[in-house]
Amino acid sequence: MTDSPRPRDIRALPDRWRDTLLAARSGASGPDPLPYAENLLARWAEPQRRYHTTTHLTAVLDRIDTLAGYAVDVHAVRLAAWFHDAVYRPDRTENEERSAALAERALPEAGVAEAVTAEVARLVRLTVTHDPAEGDRNGEVLCDADLAVLAGSPQEYAAYAAQVREEYGFVPDEAFRAGRAAVLRQLLALPRLFRTPHGAAEWEARARHNLATELELLGSSDPR
Repeated sequence: MTDSPRPRDIRALPDRWRDTLLAARSGASGPDPLPYAENLLARWAEPQRRYHTTTHLTAVLDRIDTLAGYAVDVHAVRLAAWFHDAVYRPDRTENEERSAALAERALPEAGVAEAVTAEVARLVRLTVTHDPAEGDRNGEVLCDADLAVLAGSPQEYAAYAAQVREEYGFVPDEAFRAGRAAVLRQLLALPRLFRTPHGAAEWEARARHNLATELELLGSSDPR
């Protein structure tokens, strides 16, 4: 994407977690942030992942930096990014719910207030649909940051699509094409993919073009 900031090194992730957690505590005391970062990063590095990796986490955090001015509580949004795919099994359907539950267990222990924890869990659950309510500014920022991959260059989008296919390597081709096409149609049916002004202006048209192109390619590869 021509408007992309330079991606920050994944080696900076522990420091980014520490800074976010300390800010979210708002001065309250709590345990050392590092073990929580280590636990989350170990989850994001699990072997079944091809797209939902620390590279994706870094990209989402970078996009939140771009969109930070639109959020009401950017610290909660950043925490939600850390947790939104912390539990990820491509053969399961409750990943978002389990990720939200993980946040609800870990964040109070890490010194985060109840209200912020509840907001983080709500945002994680929102990534099931990527369809925030009107005026949900935190939700708009998280969902836009998560979906920004759809607006990549043709080469970037092709790499993303290939990684998704690898994650679902256990699914036969015909079943994968049908399931993936349903996901693409669901996204294209949204009135708007991106809700922030930046996302709408910079990412919407390219994302819709990429989605439509992939959908067309899936149809052309159907042997029937």
